[in-house]
Amino acid sequence: MNMENNTTKQSAFTLIEQDNGIAHLKIDVADETMNVLKAEFLEDIQEVLQQLKSNSNIKGMIVYSGKENSFVAGADITMLDACNTAEEATAIAAGGQMIFNQLEQLNIPVVAAINGPCLGGGLELAMACHMRVASDSNKTVLGLPEVQLGLLPGSGGTQRLPKLVGLQKSLDMMLTGKQLRPKQALKAGLVDDVVPLSVLLDVAEKMALAGKKKSSRKASLVEKALESNPLGRRIVFDQATKTVLAKTKGNYPAPLNIIECIRTGLEKGMAKGLAVEAKYFGELTQTKESKQLRNIFFATTDMKKEQGVDGVDALPVNKIGVLGGGLMGGGIAYVSVNNAKTPVRIKDINHQGISNALKYSFDILNKKVKRRFMSSAAMQQQMHKITGTVDYTGFNDVDMIIEAVFEDLSLKQSMVADVEENCKDDVIFASNTSSLPINQIAAKAKKPENVIGLHYFSPVDKMPLAEIIAHEKTSDSTISTTVAYAKRQGKTPIVVKDKAGFYVNRILAPYVNEAASMVLAGEPIDKIDRALVKFGFPVGPIKLLDEVGIDIGAKISPILEAELGERFKAPDAFNKLIDDNRKGKKTEKGFYLYKGKKANGKAVDESVYTLLGVQPNGTLSADDICHRSVLLMVNEAVRCLDEGIIRNARDGDIGAIFGIGFPPFLGGPFRYLDSLGAQTVVDKLNHYKDLYGEHFTPCTALVTMAENNQSCYG
Repeated sequence: MNMENNTTKQSAFTLIEQDNGIAHLKIDVADETMNVLKAEFLEDIQEVLQQLKSNSNIKGMIVYSGKENSFVAGADITMLDACNTAEEATAIAAGGQMIFNQLEQLNIPVVAAINGPCLGGGLELAMACHMRVASDSNKTVLGLPEVQLGLLPGSGGTQRLPKLVGLQKSLDMMLTGKQLRPKQALKAGLVDDVVPLSVLLDVAEKMALAGKKKSSRKASLVEKALESNPLGRRIVFDQATKTVLAKTKGNYPAPLNIIECIRTGLEKGMAKGLAVEAKYFGELTQTKESKQLRNIFFATTDMKKEQGVDGVDALPVNKIGVLGGGLMGGGIAYVSVNNAKTPVRIKDINHQGISNALKYSFDILNKKVKRRFMSSAAMQQQMHKITGTVDYTGFNDVDMIIEAVFEDLSLKQSMVADVEENCKDDVIFASNTSSLPINQIAAKAKKPENVIGLHYFSPVDKMPLAEIIAHEKTSDSTISTTVAYAKRQGKTPIVVKDKAGFYVNRILAPYVNEAASMVLAGEPIDKIDRALVKFGFPVGPIKLLDEVGIDIGAKISPILEAELGERFKAPDAFNKLIDDNRKGKKTEKGFYLYKGKKANGKAVDESVYTLLGVQPNGTLSADDICHRSVLLMVNEAVRCLDEGIIRNARDGDIGAIFGIGFPPFLGGPFRYLDSLGAQTVVDKLNHYKDLYGEHFTPCTALVTMAENNQSCYG
């Protein structure tokens, strides 16, 4: 690289003119781990652009990041949170659009050299450049994820992305927030080249010296037929709208706004498209849906920075052991190797269990190889990190044991004894129990301070939550180490108190039980599930029973009832389901059909009504179905907070959203409670108590909140 001969520093932007006539614009935002775009940068960027226009010696420019880990990760979300009106946010969007338009209109070629995340406003910046080259690093991803915050790309993204990748691909990316890896981005036409990081800037310079060029992406015949005329585009937009409404049930306004922005740009030109984009962007920042999604973003960001116990550092975990090669054990092994980058030793009572666990990782990795996300060599290297045994050979150097055997107390206690006998003294024993109190599992342990709960949710490779359950004797070091390792596995951990059901299953049980009671009272199964999916849950409560396993629910309910009281009693009639071997999807026999012509799990198995002695004849409104189920969950969540089961309302909201799919746009049970008001919830619960029984009694903490006009978040 040529020696720099002129340097002008402007805030986060450093413009360096090279001897060959190519200027380097380095982005390095101070006091941020990743580059983020802020409104106050507008003047700085304008000054840089003015310098470029006034210096005839500059023949081209490359834009790159001064940070090793990211290009630009997006806009500063706190900046948007500070906007009090839609007009303020619209002005921010319009400012970004203006700057990127000026960048695009420069007479010299501008190349974005991308390494690391290039997301949101970062990708909008890159798309305003004339060419883009990406590093082949596995950290490099490109996307417009604004929809996940209830927003849309506000600095020209809805207008420029369709021009680069086509209408259908751009809709897919913006409506889902999907991120592309470098090779995918190259194939889609989003970048012009993919090169090793070591030559990224050199290649970018050569591209700039070669001058502007048109995209070489070739559209398929189908794409041309649909996207090159108004009728074809209308078909694409109509289908996108139907898909959005089917998925969101109308609960999220941003996706429909995105479609309208793209449509306006294609039909009326970019200027009008940008105007609509800025207008909708401003309006969306003020919606309750976006505010709740941003709350989730801020909460999870804060949680990533927190230790398990303040001031107590985590110990290193360089190798783990997994007890049990079932579905959970296989999933735990996968996230431990793939995400946490630690070797795993699996123990099972037979070789078939070990094979099952290995197959779990193989199937996921093989998909990645087929989709060219990873090489066969990388897959083999990863698979070699998972080994198995039917005894404890190879367990002498593990730092943490994660137990995933059957929910049987004596079996788990024997596992603790075996581990203490065969592993090093300071090994952590983490149980994946979903309901058994950890103090009981640790009751016979020689070192109970090393025993902790680490509850994953199925499927482990997809569900983001982990509950960390410390009993009275668990050491602070064990807590901090387990929290840190769960984060390495890609989980968002919440620390909860050791009591039956912990937090997630405890608030889920009343919700599911009430749905079951409504079935026994004659409400159709599919009507209940449809109502709660429309409310915002990913699946309805009855379908959830089929997915998780009706037998699992039958095992947990008696534990919760014995420990927590009569309100957790499950309907007796459900024993008939177990007697009929109706365990749900896994036995292809449950509330829904899994065999025969309608074997897709979507049609109700009508014979279940006869088995339960029920004649379906729904009389309840969708609102009543939802409120009866959800308000019991809210009531139990408040009780958990009052008992110290969870540390704060924030953890309770994140636990419910990430653990059971509580509607994100409602913010979690505590945010939802605040939006309704404690007095309203107390009144509704008392109303249902008069109609349906004592289990609707508002808990003392909730009544106190109502009396004092308190909220969960102040």
